Order: sequence, then C-alpha cells, then structure tokens
Amino acid sequence: MTTSQNIFSYRKHWAKKFGIAPELPMSREEMANLGWDSCDIILVTGDAYVDHPSFGMAVIGRVLEAQGFRVGIISQPDWQNTTDFMRLGKPNLYFGVTAGNMDSMINRYTSDRKIRRNDAYTSGGEGGKRPDRSVLVYSQRCREAFNGVPIIIGGIEASLRRIAHYDYWSDKVRRSILLDAKADLLVFGNGERQIIEISHRLAAGEKIKEINDIRGTALMLSKIPENWQVLDMRQAEKNFTLDPLPNPYEESKPCDNAEPNGAEPEIVKPNEKVIRFEHIRELKRDRSHTVVRLPDYETTKQDKISYGHASRLLHLETNPHNARALVQKTANRYVWLNPPALPLSTSELDAVFELPYTRIPHHSYGEANIPAYEMIRFSINIMRGCFGGCTFCSITEHEGRIIQNRSEDSIIREIETIRDVVPGFTGVISDLGGPTANMYRLACKDPDIEAACRKPSCVHPGICPNLNTSHKSLINLYKRARNIDGVKKILIASGLRYDLAVQSQEYVKELVTHHVGGYLKIAPEHTENGPLSKMMKPGMGAYYAFKKLFDKYSKEAGKEQYLIPYFIAAHPGTTDEDMMNLALWLKANNFRADQVQTFLPSPMASATAMYHSEKNPLHKITAKSEKVISPRGEIQRRLHKAFLRYHDANNWPVLREALKRMGRADLIGNGKRHLIPSYQPKGTEGSGEGARISRKVRTQPFATQHNGLPKNPKRPHRQKV
Repeated sequence: MTTSQNIFSYRKHWAKKFGIAPELPMSREEMANLGWDSCDIILVTGDAYVDHPSFGMAVIGRVLEAQGFRVGIISQPDWQNTTDFMRLGKPNLYFGVTAGNMDSMINRYTSDRKIRRNDAYTSGGEGGKRPDRSVLVYSQRCREAFNGVPIIIGGIEASLRRIAHYDYWSDKVRRSILLDAKADLLVFGNGERQIIEISHRLAAGEKIKEINDIRGTALMLSKIPENWQVLDMRQAEKNFTLDPLPNPYEESKPCDNAEPNGAEPEIVKPNEKVIRFEHIRELKRDRSHTVVRLPDYETTKQDKISYGHASRLLHLETNPHNARALVQKTANRYVWLNPPALPLSTSELDAVFELPYTRIPHHSYGEANIPAYEMIRFSINIMRGCFGGCTFCSITEHEGRIIQNRSEDSIIREIETIRDVVPGFTGVISDLGGPTANMYRLACKDPDIEAACRKPSCVHPGICPNLNTSHKSLINLYKRARNIDGVKKILIASGLRYDLAVQSQEYVKELVTHHVGGYLKIAPEHTENGPLSKMMKPGMGAYYAFKKLFDKYSKEAGKEQYLIPYFIAAHPGTTDEDMMNLALWLKANNFRADQVQTFLPSPMASATAMYHSEKNPLHKITAKSEKVISPRGEIQRRLHKAFLRYHDANNWPVLREALKRMGRADLIGNGKRHLIPSYQPKGTEGSGEGARISRKVRTQPFATQHNGLPKNPKRPHRQKV
C-alpha cells in the first residue's frame, strides 16, 4: 500500500523562532507586534477569519505555522482594487487563495439562481462580501498586486472545478478553474499534506514550475511527458466500446469524427504512447506512470456524452491507493491531475485538530455575530470522508471515501478544551460528527481490498460484505463523552446514515436514549425507487427499519422524540408522478415539510453529469445506454417543490393544474383521501409562488424538469412521523 511522509516530520522553517501567534495576523500592526517584517505565506479567503478547526483557512494557516512559516490572513478583501491585497505586503513564498468553506456561487445564489440576502460566513450575516467565482477574482487581484509571486488555489471551489465542468449558473461547460485563475498550482481535496510539501520545497529554493509531482495537485503542462503511458476512455474501462459515437480525442468537431460502420480510428498524438487493448494486463503493473486522458475540453463542451464519460472516468480514479493520473487537453495545453493525496493517519489528524486555535473569531470583528461560527461553536469533528457516494453530494470528490478518524483521546481533549476555554459554554456539545454522524472507524475489513476497490459507494446498492459496520468504537466514544465533568448533553446533529445504524441496535439505543434533543434529522431524500437509484440512496425499507428502532428506544427511555426526514425535489431521474407519490406519502404520514431542498447541479457531482449529459455515469455510457430525464426550467422545478409543500395553500393552484394534466384529478377534493382541497382560501388565490406559476402554466407549455440545494438553514418544523 502506498505510504506518505508524516506531515509533522518535516524540518521546521527558520521562522519558527517567532513562536506561535495568538491569532494569525490580518494587519501590518499585528505583524509588527509579532516581530515580523514580512509574511512567508498569505492566505486569501472569502470567509470571515474564525480561528477554529471547522474553518479551512484557520486549519491551513495553523498547520503551516506549525511548520515554522509566518502566515497572514486576508479575509473578505475589497476586490474592486488591489489595496486590500497589498495590506500585508509581498509574501516571501506564495499567495494561497480560496473562496472559503463554501463554493462562492452556491453561497451567493439559491437553486433558482436568485441572490441570497445573507451569508452565514460573514460578520453580521451580511451578503455581498465576496464576488462571484471568488477564486478567479482573488487570483487576478493577487497577480496585479504582486506580479511574479506564485499563486496556489484550493478549497472546495477550486477542488470541484479542477477539470472541465458544467456550470449551472451560466448553463455551459467551463474549462478548468486552473486556467481561468491563471494559478500556478491547484490543491484539491483536504490540503494539509499537499500544502506542507509545497511550502517546504519553495522555501528550499525550488521553483513553482518544477513542483509537478505532488499528489492532490493539478497543474498546467505544454505537453504530456514522454515517459508516461496514455490511456483514453476506451481503454480505461474493461470491455468499453465507443459505439458509433464521435471520437472525443480528435481535433475536429465532435460531430465530424465518427468513422464508417462505427470503426474506431487510430489516434496517435505527439509525445503520447497509446496503449492497445492487449497491453492492458501489462499496464496494470505500471500504474504509477500511466495517465488516463479525459475527453478534451472542446469536446466535452460540445458533446454531452463525452462530458458524461469524463465525469465517470474522474470518479473511477478517486481511490488514492489505486488512482491513476488524469490529463485533459484545453486548446494547446494540458490540465494534469496527479492522483489524490493519501488520507491523514489518526495521529496526523489528531495533531491538526489540536493546534493552538483560539476557537473564536478574529478580534477585529468585535461582538458581531457570524452565523456559521454560532452553528459550530460547540461542535466537534470526529472524522473526515464519506463512503456513501450520494451523487448529488460533493464530499467524496473533495474529502474522499476513505474515512479518516481522530482518536478517542483527542476528541475527549477537545471537549474539555471547549468546556474550559470557549465563552458561553452551557454544558451542551451541539454535535459529535462530521460529513456523517456514524461512519466513525468504519472501514473495509481488508486493507488490500480497500486499496484495490474502485466502487463509488460502500453502501449502494447494498452494504458491501467487506465493510465493517460495527459501531462499537462510536458507542464507546459517546459513553465516555457524556460522562465528562461539566458536560450535560452530547447531541448528534450531523446527518445520520440510518442504513448503517440499523446494523447496530446497541448504537441506535445509545443514540436515541442519550443524544437526541427532541428531534433527529435524517435524509431519505425520496420515497420512489427511480430517483433513489440516481441518488445512490437506500430504499424506504431502511427508513422504516430505523424508525421502528427509534420509536422503540424512545418509548423505553420515556421520551417523546421525533424524526425529521428531509427530501429533495427535482433530482435527475425524478418524474412528476414520483413527486406526487412523495407528497401522498408525506400526507399519509402527517408530515409537513417547512425546509425544502431543491437539487442544484454543483460542479463535478455525478448527479450534475446526469443533469447535463442526460446519461447515467454510474454505469458505462454508450449511445444506447440509459437516458436520464432531469427536471428543468422554472415551471417544473417549482412544481416539484410545490409537491413537497402540498399543505401550503399558495401552492394549490399549480398543483390542481398539474394533477388534472396528469389525469389525477381524483386527488383534488375535501376528503382525507385527497391531496389538496378543491376550494381556495380567501387571500391566497392570485398571490404567492404557486399561484404565479399556475398563471405561467396556462400560457406556457410544461418544461421538461428541474434543479437546486437548500436555502439558508432554518429550524425544521417538529412533526411526529
């Protein structure tokens, strides 16, 4: 199995003599107080600077400080000119640029492409403090401020745009953000391992253009190195056939590339050693010098099927233990992606989370409220990664599917630190979790199998028999945590993977008896098999099994507790009938959803490839392979949302129109068996979103179907299921 150097074993940079900064400086005055004449590294972020391990720039900043580097922070700069970008002077090594904890477009726009009024990562929750496509704008200003200083981009926005990607907001395929930002390097995934090696190599005098071999980084090349074997998509998958499809590697337009009778043309590019099918077995012995060539940018931009292929290939090369390098041509240059970085070990992750964070916002914000900080102020991250593989989620693309765990002792120490240090602590830990609540210490039973596996999910279509589903370690952690002096309650607020939870009744009992604060949120996402199969989510059988245990142990504990199921509207593969059936299920179970998610095609997600290409990248893509119909357009998108809020009278006009069109007028009436009433309450007809859409329906043909993500989080309505 591939190994990597411990990130805390490097020889420290000479500037370690300045010691630890109480806060990473955001001004020249703070730098002077620390005795600094310059910063080695300056991090530019679209978020308010909160010195807490849940904020990416704080983690990267403190990790680099632990290596001996002097790190400054430029938070939410005014991007209209270069003044703010020059406030800390010229960095000795490089600028590190990120949009923040969220993609700037998702942060700023709703699933209906409307501007959000608020920004949870800004002081006072004020919106508009970061530009659209922040990484591009910040990189440009850094270059203008200090031309010649290397620029390294990273974070979720850069990570999810590392290759050609469908951009929902412009409704087109954009090229890799690396080119548009004109950055020197792109760091994808959790960046500690990569950024530490980059920093030490630059500090040792190596040129940024010479640093091209670090895992978890992407860079630009003028040509593919001669000593690399190149696979195209026909050879990257066993038994793949191109069909009579356009050849995505030809230089001409996609529609002109098909050979007579579907024959595959021979493709030979300069500096590329093309591998024939008979050489695949030999090739497997030399994966370290094999690169998978994705369809070129121009091809993916024009040909949706090639876009689907590119998405599928990228997702097949995500396991850091077997992933090959990827390359994608754009014009006369190549975007080169090294394999993903290796996961941090438990000792490394412990050390990252136990760096000297103040755990509060920078003093310059005074008493101002930062909503995202308030949400995580008393929460603790116990792990990273997710092997669920939900197609609409980007966690796997960013953090990977191999779970990285902290030790129990480290987590307990952090709880004690919160108890003793964080202002306002009342004895309640708001969450012990991470990307999921209950994947802590779950992994493949055989490390060799895990290292060879290329499946996108360990739990779909069913739980892999090689997966260890024991929750014993997590149960022990919960028990130990709730017995700490001064801690009154340990809540679990992270999303629960209930198909895993039902594998351990002891876990469900511990959870329900001690760690539910009145209600527990879970995410079935849908009730119908069509959309569930495109989401890679379990069927409702797992939900009912979990609900049975939840109710049983709540009753045994003498507690009245509620499940809050979340659902998503207009996901690829969802029909109007699917949404109608979901609405009927909600009504039958007396559930009224106040918080509604609408699918938003985020960059690089598999569901986004479905939305754009109308193909299913979970399976091999051919001209005749499964077609995925996605809800598009305002009319159908809001109809699906209206089905989720069937109880809102403002939605009844559009629902009546739709039910009649679907031949289900029998669901309109005033009885219990009806979905919506035939009458319209005074004051609702002609007003509200549903009525407005209803008027459009009368004058426009129905669109095909939808997309979106949740709006700013609101406290859900408590309704017993």
